[in-house]
Amino acid sequence: MDCISHLTRRSLALMSTALLSAGMVTATTTEANAAEIIIIDGYTQTVKESAGTPVTCPTNQVLLGRSHSGDENGTTTYHCGLIIIDGQQVQVSAPTWSGSQREGNSFFAAASNAVLVGREHSGDENGPTRYATASLSVEGRTVELTSYRWTPDQRESNSYSKAAGDEVMTGRQHSGDENGTTQYQYARIVH
Repeated sequence: MDCISHLTRRSLALMSTALLSAGMVTATTTEANAAEIIIIDGYTQTVKESAGTPVTCPTNQVLLGRSHSGDENGTTTYHCGLIIIDGQQVQVSAPTWSGSQREGNSFFAAASNAVLVGREHSGDENGPTRYATASLSVEGRTVELTSYRWTPDQRESNSYSKAAGDEVMTGRQHSGDENGTTQYQYARIVH
């Protein structure tokens, strides 16, 4: 769906305004080009971490956050959301899955201007982990990312991280078992 009808755009704008006033979304206007960026919390899924269940955000949603509780038999929750720029819903490409790597010493960062849209892990810290990435566009133009940053370390067994403001998740690294450290990479949307 490359073009959103006037009625759909109006509905999205009204819904965004209502969610913004309820504190459920964040809107940011960038100074360089005065684009209004609205991120709406969307799909959330909780899975048993070790089960090997691939989690992918629904069509046109991206990963905004992740939390984990306990060891490999604990639960992991993924938070997705959709992005609206100047009243236009951002289109998210089909996911591309990375190769697998050992979770206990893993590092993954999406390519430039790509975002995370999914993850799959099986087993404990010796099991494989892989990530799904996608590109963003609005009205046929690539949505660019800037100001990449890594979060401070947090203990994996009691971790929670979510994008701030006009950010999306672009990477994750983990060291050790459930008592080891996890960091997340975020990037800011510009248009």
